[in-house]
Formats: sequence, structure tokens, C-alpha cells
Amino acid sequence: MESKELFFSTIGQDSHRFLDSTTTEGVGIILGGVSIPFEKKMDANSDGDVVLHAITNAISGFTCRNILGAIADELCLVQGNKDSSLYLRIALENLSKLNAKVAHVSISIECKRPKLSPYIEEMRLSLANLLGVDGNHIGITATTGEGLTSFGKGEGIQVLAILTICQIQ
Repeated sequence: MESKELFFSTIGQDSHRFLDSTTTEGVGIILGGVSIPFEKKMDANSDGDVVLHAITNAISGFTCRNILGAIADELCLVQGNKDSSLYLRIALENLSKLNAKVAHVSISIECKRPKLSPYIEEMRLSLANLLGVDGNHIGITATTGEGLTSFGKGEGIQVLAILTICQIQ
């Protein structure tokens, strides 16, 4: 019997607010596995990488196995692992068990600051490496949303991720 490829779309979202920190210790953010200098840090138990969290949520939507929540809390709060790429790796393992893989990623980031355009190419390459996808299959856009939401007003960052999943049957 000949195998066939089926394609599915799945969506994930995540957001974090910035801490109102006056200290210089631990400032900066991580987006898509890339460290970005910034005067604040994310209010999160983990490293607060909202890009990886949104992608992890999108994969969880396909596999029906939520990583962010009890599993991430155990890894982060109990075991002390703050690296969001671990959560993504677990989601990808679940995806692989279904004979599926990520074929394309589209990311939309909403924030007023920091300015992300200098980091988008580096984020694309980082995500390509983490996901095992050609960088030409990863699109990232950034917007302020015209300041209509708290993210566009500079209070945090929101990410929407749409993934195309290829499943072999």
C-alpha cells in the first residue's frame, strides 16, 4: 500500500507582560530562541519565550497533548528547567509519534518594543534549527497593532503561530 501525505493547519498563541524591573540583573528577553537586549524581562516562570510557547501550543493543538501547563510547570517549577526549547522538543516528540512533522510556520508578533526587525532573520534561522524545517518555510512578521492593545502599548508581547503539519499515512 502506498503512503500518502496529509496536511493540516493548527494555531497556537501565547503572551507575557513585561516586569516593571528597575534592576539590571536578568534583563533582556528571548524570542524564537534568540536573546534580544532589552531593559525589561518577561513576567514568566520559564525564560518567557512567547514565540516558542505559541509554537508549542500549536503543536499541542494537533497532538492533543498539552505541554504548557502541568508538564512545563513540573519541568520549570520543580526541576528548575527554564529553557522553553525543552517544551518545544517534547511537543515535537509527541508529533513524531503521530508520523507527523512541521512543514511550515507563520508567526505574527505584536509588541511596541523592542523593535524586532533587526532580529527576525536570526529568529528564522533559530526556529529552522529547532524545528528541522528549511528557513524558507518560516515566516515572521512583527506589528505594533497600531497601539490598540496592551501589547501595542508596550506592556508585553503576544504571538500567534500558524503551523502546517505534514502527516504520513
